[in-house]
Parts: sequence; structure tokens; C-alpha cells
Amino acid sequence: MANHNLLGIKGEQLAQSFLKQLGYSIIEVNWREQKFEIDIIAIDGNEIVFVEVKTRGTAIFGDPEEAVNQKKQNHLIEGAECYVNEHNIDLEGRFDVVSIILNANQEEIKHIKNAFYPEV
Repeated sequence: MANHNLLGIKGEQLAQSFLKQLGYSIIEVNWREQKFEIDIIAIDGNEIVFVEVKTRGTAIFGDPEEAVNQKKQNHLIEGAECYVNEHNIDLEGRFDVVSIILNANQEEIKHIKNAFYPEV
């Protein structure tokens, strides 16, 4: 497996542990349906939270969360709608981003609640 794939897997594991420490209940990891994929789906209080995890070895080319551009946001929103409809979820939804920089000298986790909103 390529090093960047291993880094991504490690980042998703760190994100799960981090969110659990905050009291989130993880209900899905790497959920896939049709063309959609959501890294983590969790419950936080009375909200269902769709979490995108971005992990990088360095911030030299920008912070990891900057990769969650409008196109990626729209794709996540569509995937969340698919998940909610498929599972008949009746909770308020939210989109979070967990941004991780991970290397031999650094482990930095940034959690951005309500990172973006669906356009109404």
C-alpha cells in the first residue's frame, strides 16, 4: 500500500479516537454507496454528523482542510442526503472536517464543526 494511503488510514483512526473522546458515537466508517463515500458518520447529541477527514504529512502546500473545496462539499452533501434517505434518519445534520497533520515530529488535529452548510 502506498505511503499516502497508510497516512490516510492512520488519520482516519486518529479522527475516530478524537471524536469518541468528545463523546461522539461513531455509526459508520468509510460508508460507500453508489458514487458517494463519507469518512465518518457519527451522532453528536441530537445531530447526525458527516465528517470529512483530511490528513497530510505537512502543511507546506496548505492546511489539509483547504482540500475540502466547493466541489467536495457538494459531493458530501449529496452523499449525506443519500444516507439520510436510505436509513430514514430524522435528525438535524451537520458537516464537520477533521484536519490532521501527521509526521514523525508532529501530530496536529484540528476539528472544524459546521465546516460548511448545504445551500438552501
